[in-house]
Amino acid sequence: METVSGVRRGGASTGARERLLDAAYAEVLAGHWGERRMVDIATAAGVSRQTLYNVFGSKEGLLQSVVVREVNTLLDEVVRVLESDGHDPAHAVSRTTRMVLLAARDSPLLRAVVTGDDELLPVVTTRAEPLMDVLGERITRTLRERCPAADPSVTEAVADVTLRLIVSYSLQPIDPDRAARRVEMVVHGMLS
Repeated sequence: METVSGVRRGGASTGARERLLDAAYAEVLAGHWGERRMVDIATAAGVSRQTLYNVFGSKEGLLQSVVVREVNTLLDEVVRVLESDGHDPAHAVSRTTRMVLLAARDSPLLRAVVTGDDELLPVVTTRAEPLMDVLGERITRTLRERCPAADPSVTEAVADVTLRLIVSYSLQPIDPDRAARRVEMVVHGMLS
């Protein structure tokens, strides 16, 4: 929870939090995540190990936050596409699916997570709940705004199915255009 002064839980400033995220990001990209300890990451960020634990709780919590930060940046663009294509939500979801798959393919962090060591992959597969929650909430909220007449349970289901398809296609690469067409068909059927 951020306060007006920019201080987060545990007393770490927003700047310290970002430095920790940046240090962890660098370790993932360098291929050193599995061999790094929390103290190594804290030292690289110029903060105490206790601050790192206070802010992120665990090494996995830190990794999840790094991935969520990266994906949130992408979601800002996704939301802009969904907002501009409000007249055709199925087409908007198709466009954003293609955009996300291309970004996932080109993102050094997401490539490292998918192809990296055994500690990395679970953050987008078996232990992806924090990531899925953030993504699902943003997609659901945007779809509800774009389709106010739709049943809320339908927009939530559309967001969930779309998100799960995108994650699946990211892990098992497919031509982004073909994936986008498939997702559009599914979403169109669900919204009809």
